[in-house]
Amino acid sequence: MAVNQEPTVDAAAAAARHARYGRLPERIRFEEMTEGVEVGPSDGTRASYDPAGTWKYYSCLALDLGL
Repeated sequence: MAVNQEPTVDAAAAAARHARYGRLPERIRFEEMTEGVEVGPSDGTRASYDPAGTWKYYSCLALDLGL
């Protein structure tokens, strides 16, 4: 009897998978993925050079290894 019931279990599992994953999700347009933001005039404070703060972004393998 287990042999006769096995295909129905497989068929039920296949039907459940098809109901859940049978089609692709709706396509998202590029315009919906991007956002436009108005930018004010730059006063130069964010783009200015700060020699004391550059060590935060400096990466050197020799310094990391202590050489």
